[in-house]
Amino acid sequence: MSLYSFLVVEDSPTMRQLVTFSLKRIRDVKIVEATDGVDALKKMSEEKFNLIIADINMPLMDGLKLLSIIRKDPNFMSIPVIIVTTEGAEVDKEKGLKLGANAYLTKPIQTNALLNKVKELLHIEV
Repeated sequence: MSLYSFLVVEDSPTMRQLVTFSLKRIRDVKIVEATDGVDALKKMSEEKFNLIIADINMPLMDGLKLLSIIRKDPNFMSIPVIIVTTEGAEVDKEKGLKLGANAYLTKPIQTNALLNKVKELLHIEV
């Protein structure tokens, strides 16, 4: 049984693999992948996660809508969320943080930056 369970929400299979590969540096972690916000909510109803890493631009339901739903739901509102996106403008970052993201990282993803945020949010060593 894994100590931590992370949900990676990203429509690009390549980016999902990259994020998942980076997160596997953390010991005792289980990583579940979702292709968009709708898929993420389905997986969140099936199991509990310690952390969610989500893109913004996705089909069906984008990351900001997903974040908004997560922050309004008492079952999910305390789960840390890291936004990882190509939307690097300050206005986009402010919007994500205002909706309740715990961290906002821009692509291309920097493994060390991602792992440092995970470490900071979950108070773990990576």
